[in-house]
Amino acid sequence: MTDATGAVSIRPATVEDVPEIVALLADDPLGATRESPDDLAPYLTAFAALETDPHQVLVVAEREGRVVGTLQLTFIAGLSHRGATRAQIEGVRVRGTERGGGLGGELVRWAVEEARAAGCAIVQLTSDRTRVDAHRFYERLGFQASHVGFKMTL
Repeated sequence: MTDATGAVSIRPATVEDVPEIVALLADDPLGATRESPDDLAPYLTAFAALETDPHQVLVVAEREGRVVGTLQLTFIAGLSHRGATRAQIEGVRVRGTERGGGLGGELVRWAVEEARAAGCAIVQLTSDRTRVDAHRFYERLGFQASHVGFKMTL
């Protein structure tokens, strides 16, 4: 719960948060081309899968009772790096009126600490190559642009 000072709390997302999360995902030039806030059915199906998967954590940041940010944290077991578990940060979004105020950094630092507490050896994320401001943001938080990513849309 958020306190009276307007501070942000980070909590697990609930199904009631899905419309706000989808709105956040759609609220940028890239998201506007791939998200469909008027059809929540696929998002609700995905939320049900996330909610039952112990390797997935979907959170929202809340200020004064309003969802102002979100991210998804996925724990991935692997054999590489001496059997290290890694954490993947996805879908980091901050409400437009909240951008530039430190909330994104707070969310990502929270995710890094959760990964550390879970025994992860690596925290990774991807960012679209056109999001130059996001790249600077992640570098300020200590991330390094160490790999080239490849995707295939199916």
